[in-house]
Amino acid sequence: MKSLYIIIFYIFGTVFASFYNCLSYRLINKVSIMKPRSYCDNCKKTLKWYDMIPIVSYIISGGQCRYCGKKIPVFYPVSELLCGVLFAVSFYSFGFSYDLVVALLISSLFIIVMYTDLNYYIIPDEINLVFAILIFITNIFRFGFLGSLKHLGFGAIMFLFMYALMFLGNFVFKEESLGGGDIKLLFGLGMIFPVITSFVGVTIAAIIALPLSVYLLIRHKDKVVPFGPFLVAGFLMLFLLKINVSDIYNIINNLFKF
Repeated sequence: MKSLYIIIFYIFGTVFASFYNCLSYRLINKVSIMKPRSYCDNCKKTLKWYDMIPIVSYIISGGQCRYCGKKIPVFYPVSELLCGVLFAVSFYSFGFSYDLVVALLISSLFIIVMYTDLNYYIIPDEINLVFAILIFITNIFRFGFLGSLKHLGFGAIMFLFMYALMFLGNFVFKEESLGGGDIKLLFGLGMIFPVITSFVGVTIAAIIALPLSVYLLIRHKDKVVPFGPFLVAGFLMLFLLKINVSDIYNIINNLFKF
């Protein structure tokens, strides 16, 4: 039965990713998320339901619009595949639980932030706000009301930390070092873990982002690095691996043992 649920969650993940990509595009381009129906952004032709089957439609159409022939970015099927895997892994790790809800929320955030930050260097305020509210509500069920307020404080601390980091970076480099979206993003993510664990999440994100930063600086002389996806990825790794504060203390103690 668990295998069946894993397959179902995988399918749900691909469908949700398709929706997230559409939502992200419309938020960035200030288009209503309610109407019109999905359409090709090149020829404006309204898409049929069989044009929007996750992954399958991309393969059948040869990676291009059936109506005008414009190539469809490979990001779409890749994000659908990735979201499907993340949803399936989330269920495998947590089963039906409140932690599953958190894992699905982080996975969803990852797909949306990848789209907006990688393509436009923007993380919409609407996304940060909705994510933070949903995490807070879920925390009420996970930790109780007082516990959720405690985690709200954790989020505020991480927000202030990121803001201070931005201020310091701007002062040192004499230019914008972090985007406002990254700072707001850390508020919602910071509500998931105790502060120590969140700091580890930020560290993991920085380590993952470092190779890309060096590549962009050397190859393209581009100083702008979309940090949002790495930030979410760092926290998602911690959550799916079920790393907690005691684990981190043990790792640190082992590193400094002589």
